[in-house]
Amino acid sequence: MPTSQPILLTGVNGQVGGALFPLLQKLGDVVAPTRAELDLADAEAIRSYVQAVKPRWIVNPAAYTTVDKAEKEPELAYAINAEAPRVLGEEAAKLGAPVLHFSTDYVFSGGGSTPWVETDATGPLGVYGASKLAGEQGLAASGAACMIFRTSWVYGATGNNFLRTILRLARERDEMKIVADQHGAPTWSHDLAHLVAHTIKRVETTAEQTGASLVEAAKPFSGVYHACNGGETTWFGFAEEFLRLARAAEPQQRFARLVPITTAEYPTPAARPQNSRMHCEKLVRELGFAMPTWQESVAKVMAEIYAGK
Repeated sequence: MPTSQPILLTGVNGQVGGALFPLLQKLGDVVAPTRAELDLADAEAIRSYVQAVKPRWIVNPAAYTTVDKAEKEPELAYAINAEAPRVLGEEAAKLGAPVLHFSTDYVFSGGGSTPWVETDATGPLGVYGASKLAGEQGLAASGAACMIFRTSWVYGATGNNFLRTILRLARERDEMKIVADQHGAPTWSHDLAHLVAHTIKRVETTAEQTGASLVEAAKPFSGVYHACNGGETTWFGFAEEFLRLARAAEPQQRFARLVPITTAEYPTPAARPQNSRMHCEKLVRELGFAMPTWQESVAKVMAEIYAGK
């Protein structure tokens, strides 16, 4: 597979984009514009940028992710989460470049208690979920070969995320109230990055072995996949586990006591899905990639955090 054409990576300063950049560099040249270099709310800027770069892959983890703020900024949320994926797909289709895109558990209503599968009816509760669902639909209709990875509760050792925030606040407070009736799987950004690298290598190997073009090799894999760490917990259970690891690493440090509360006791401008469980069997079956359990990954993240102290 020729590697003279680069991989275009959006959102390089985000959690998933930051984890992706060093892995993608092992697969060839990577063009990773910052927000200042490529405004994903500007459709014409996206078209011009893609046409200039002529990537062989487009990897799009960038998104408008401020769930509550999206209720007040729907136009911006839709521009980045809905219009940008469609435009990236249209330009990718012209170039014969497959697209790897990230979506979210927020496309579902959050009802019930069984894990969602890819074919379940969607029903987003707010602007963020609705804009991400529109992005899925626009990309799928663009004509590009595309794989859409729906994930949940993304976190990492760096950046602004639930784990880092609670770790910081637990050192400052005596007690912390954490929601205990929303269910899902915390997902490590590095696991998602390894999924993307695995997928690119699998498609490119298929192209090399069959003599097919990259887009022809990608088409059989196209579709929506659920991609989150294995198992399930609540936000309270997640916090409880990483604070348990923190206490073991720092036995002299005093951490806050955790108190479970209901969603109703912690109102937010945008509704959160109470059931974010997702069934990831299709990912294993069709792409040959199994995500680790959330407990395995959080242990690695905590080890990384303490190794950097």
